[in-house]
Formats: sequence, structure tokens, C-alpha cells
Amino acid sequence: MGIQDIIEGKKRWRAHMARVKALPPDYQIVYKEMQRYLFKVGPVDLLGGSLLPGLLDFFEEGVVAGKGVLELIGDDVAAFCDDLVKDSRTYADLYQESIGKNHGTAGK
Repeated sequence: MGIQDIIEGKKRWRAHMARVKALPPDYQIVYKEMQRYLFKVGPVDLLGGSLLPGLLDFFEEGVVAGKGVLELIGDDVAAFCDDLVKDSRTYADLYQESIGKNHGTAGK
């Protein structure tokens, strides 16, 4: 990854966060909580993938439709997030795999 890639990534992130700031306050709060949660459970391709931009698109469509954020995702934000990443590889998966590999060679 070169310096240009880093600069472009920062530009994309700033543009993304500007879109988040344009959401109504209740949407912003829920989005930021979801983002924080997703950073913790850690799908491997979270930053480079389409999950966060897709979620933002979904929220923007909800705003246009005049729906409240909880009408879109339900009352259990964590369950909604878990559903989003249920088929994604996470850092926890990678860690478990590395433990399994290391455990198999520990006795040798």
C-alpha cells in the first residue's frame, strides 16, 4: 500500500463520514453505535468492503422514505449487526484458526 492509496482511503473515509453527519440525529447515533460494534466484532473486510457504505445507503433510503431508524433495523441493534456479518470472516475466526494451527504443532 503506497502513500497514494492511504490518501485516497482517507478521502473516501472523510466523504463517508460527511454523509453520516448529514443523517438525522437518531440515525447518526445508531449508525455510530453500529460502526463501533462492527469494529469490535471485526469482519476482516470491514473497511475495504461494502458493508459500511451499504449500511449508509440503507439509512439514507430510510430517511427519504420518512421512516425512523428503529423501524428499519428493529430494537436490537446488535442482533441486526450480527445478522449483517453472519457469513463474513472475522478477526476472531482468524485467531481461532491460528490457535488451531499452533496447537497442532505445539507437541512437536
